[in-house]
Amino acid sequence: MMRYTLVEEMRETLTLIETELATFCQNIESAQLLAARVFTLPPIAKGEELAPTPAIKVEQHIGRHARQRALQHFFHLYLQQQSEQQSTRSATRLPGAVCIKVSAQQQQSLMASTTLINQAKQHFQQLITVESRLPSTARFPFVHQHFPGLLTLNVYRTLNVYPSLDSVNFGWANKHVIKRYSQQDVIEMLEKSLNAGRARAPWSREEWAEKVQEELQLIKQLPRDCRLKIKRPVKVQPIARLWQSHQQKQTQVACPNPLIITCLEGETLPELGSLQHYDEENITHRHKPDARSATLVIPRLWLWKED
Repeated sequence: MMRYTLVEEMRETLTLIETELATFCQNIESAQLLAARVFTLPPIAKGEELAPTPAIKVEQHIGRHARQRALQHFFHLYLQQQSEQQSTRSATRLPGAVCIKVSAQQQQSLMASTTLINQAKQHFQQLITVESRLPSTARFPFVHQHFPGLLTLNVYRTLNVYPSLDSVNFGWANKHVIKRYSQQDVIEMLEKSLNAGRARAPWSREEWAEKVQEELQLIKQLPRDCRLKIKRPVKVQPIARLWQSHQQKQTQVACPNPLIITCLEGETLPELGSLQHYDEENITHRHKPDARSATLVIPRLWLWKED
């Protein structure tokens, strides 16, 4: 059962996020702007959340205009702030970086503010995904009943503030989520689906149960020690590669939000790269390990059996 104070705690946490975000954005706006570069991506239309994206056109913005877009993006938490045609289930992404000149004290206060916001965001996500005790299908209506138009993906997303870097380059990551399972794990997963007694469009409840029953038989016929894995493609996402020469270290991070880079007096401005248009046809893999050969067993689950 859901505890009755949950919605109140969600409301308080959300208010804290919005209050702290206002301070965070104010600090960035009042600091001296050294450079800014952000890249707008085409919005995802309603109903096209799962459509493949073989190509993505990127539009670049620089300077004050880029900083303004970044600040608006941090505050984009509600549906009412976007076009009605745009998907409510896909978060808006704005890769890029904003470099500002700060004093040691400003840097400290910005870092503290970021930590506080990110902790509150994490707590808000925990309240919805764990403490509400709701199945994933029920969370969306629950959130929208109490917070009409709230874009939870945008609320959950962490802010990234870095002290001086030497360069920031942008690119695209095209990955798979891979999770390994034993035969027994998959049998339990399918039995759970069967016992839930739900239908899945376009099938009726009986047809769906029959389909899952067939999948169960298929898995039970496999050797007990077979190696199974779910290998599911993840939508392509923008990334940033951060380089620090004094550590001779490159770090790769997901970049759905503009990164904030703080430079103290006397520190050199990082070199900001550009994000190219994405084109699936022209991807060059820097290092693509040889994949083990595998057979697709249950296509709807992306479940493979390693040969």
